[in-house]
Amino acid sequence: MVTLTFPDGAAREYDAGTTAMAVAKSISKGLAKQVLAAKLDGELVDASLPIHVDAKIELVTAKDPEGLELIRHDASHVMAEAVQELFPGTQVTIGPVIENGFYYDFHREEPLSEDDFAAIEKKMAFIINRNDKFVREEMDRNEAIALFKEMGETFKAELIEDLPDSETITIYKQGKWFDLCRGPHLPSTGKIGKAFKLMKVAGAYWRGDSNNPQLQRIYGTAWATQEELDAHLKQIEEAEARDHRRLGKQLALFHFQEEAQGQAFWHPNGWTLYTTLRDYMSRRQREYGYQEIKTPQLMDRKFWEASGHWEKYRENMFVAEIAEEDKVLALKPMNCPCHIQVFNQGQKSYRDLPVRFAEFGSCHRYEPSGALHGLMRVRGFVQDDGHVFCTLEQVTDEVKAFTELLKSVYADLGFDDVKVKFSTRPDIRVGSDEYWDKAEAALKEAADASGLEVELNEGDGAFYGPKLDFVLRDAIGREWQAGTIQLDPNTPERLKASFTGDDDKKHAPVMLHRAVLGSFERFLGILIENYAGRFPLWLSPVQVVVATITSDADDYAKEVVAKLKAAGLRAEIDTRNEKINYKIRELSADRKIPAIAVVGRKEMEEGKVAIRRLGSRDQTILSVEDAIAALTEEATAPDQRRG
Repeated sequence: MVTLTFPDGAAREYDAGTTAMAVAKSISKGLAKQVLAAKLDGELVDASLPIHVDAKIELVTAKDPEGLELIRHDASHVMAEAVQELFPGTQVTIGPVIENGFYYDFHREEPLSEDDFAAIEKKMAFIINRNDKFVREEMDRNEAIALFKEMGETFKAELIEDLPDSETITIYKQGKWFDLCRGPHLPSTGKIGKAFKLMKVAGAYWRGDSNNPQLQRIYGTAWATQEELDAHLKQIEEAEARDHRRLGKQLALFHFQEEAQGQAFWHPNGWTLYTTLRDYMSRRQREYGYQEIKTPQLMDRKFWEASGHWEKYRENMFVAEIAEEDKVLALKPMNCPCHIQVFNQGQKSYRDLPVRFAEFGSCHRYEPSGALHGLMRVRGFVQDDGHVFCTLEQVTDEVKAFTELLKSVYADLGFDDVKVKFSTRPDIRVGSDEYWDKAEAALKEAADASGLEVELNEGDGAFYGPKLDFVLRDAIGREWQAGTIQLDPNTPERLKASFTGDDDKKHAPVMLHRAVLGSFERFLGILIENYAGRFPLWLSPVQVVVATITSDADDYAKEVVAKLKAAGLRAEIDTRNEKINYKIRELSADRKIPAIAVVGRKEMEEGKVAIRRLGSRDQTILSVEDAIAALTEEATAPDQRRG
């Protein structure tokens, strides 16, 4: 007999060799229909695996994250079978689960395309309807290698050859088709359901090495229900419409080009958006006692060696060598060593702490060209970087103040849904375990005192200290990691930062690395997509356009624009010889102007304007003075509006 303990603490005895599926049937037939797999002492296993020892058991259904992963895993297997049936001679390689879906890499001389998706999906549906059981079999290593080579599956044979000798070689069969796989799997193909869709084809290299054969990767998505699939596809459609790269071009904000990979060329509209956000952040940081500084972009490698970045981060740094002076300089990938140099100027007392520095620091990091993605992944960027030099006892108050600032900023920018991850010591790190124990305890205490509910993210801290990462959710439900505060007891000591304590002895301060937005470029990409280019008036590069109905009103329109500009509004004029409805459509749909002031003979004679708002067909007739007052109030940044 074996004793199985359920999540609620209840324990039951079963015959040795029972399975999770048998356990589910003993509870109810309805539950048995839902069970996809099980967790035994936390390990995910097939529902058909015989159980011979006492264990804690959890039954996994499609409602569980593990159940959804299995659906996607098995969908990749079914897709591979479908491709091989439809396109004989195709070799399969690997097919993992990824966020929101799966992919499988194929080796085939002829290209696959999205035109093939309908046939592949039809074949997948046929295999799912066939409801073949997934059957696990163990194989001798040499027999498995010989079998796959005989089948012409050279990539699978290579995978087995590279596995450690201790690895058990397992295959999973679904009908006559089988694949090398560790598992686990669903009970049968029918459990996958029909809520799947193939998404795109992309190129890939075997094992990610460009020296290896090129493969064809088919991406797909799969969900537990059709409703979830429909919602996901709707989100993708919405995300494509909001793509910051498309909107960047449409709204004349920025562009990229090959000669400066990963670095944005900001156009006048984009730079207005950029500087408006930067000026807002500058004001907000001053509210919280930060002193703004500016530090060099090129620093001698000795600083990066001393800080530990040269050892841990060298491959991501751009280096400049000065042969005549036998010097090696590096473009800074972050600002912390530079801020310590400013702190080190002059004697500091415990009475001077905390010292808070902020910098819109221009940084450069090498990213492979294939990883670059518009503003979201760049090589050159500016951080709203800040560093607080304080004592360990001051950490809680500083984290509380930072959290207050961050939440206020996010709310002003339209983000109210924020979660926090607490990241602990990574495997590769600097500093003693004693330092890390103190740092983690202090940061956790500060998070608790700030009223933060944190999600533990073990092993993902910075190499110099633990951190709190702030993840915001945008208008269509996507999550973005943006702000961070990181507790670093190591770097200040390494770079000889010190203050005189009340004991008249020298002490190294603790340093808090913090950023509210992170990379300006990336955050602006998030902001563009969150608003779909329809910025609130205070952020909009062009806040109001005066559009004429007739050329008779051109001079009046110029007068109105002059008054709007004099009031500090970013205003333009549209006197094109086009019908007013055409102008409004173009200004709204294409340029996404938040306010259009329409003027014709009547408005000119009465000294008024007709205000049309983006997204509304209604218009409000106002005197020019009242329109300026209303628009000026709305165009005032939230922090300034609060006074």
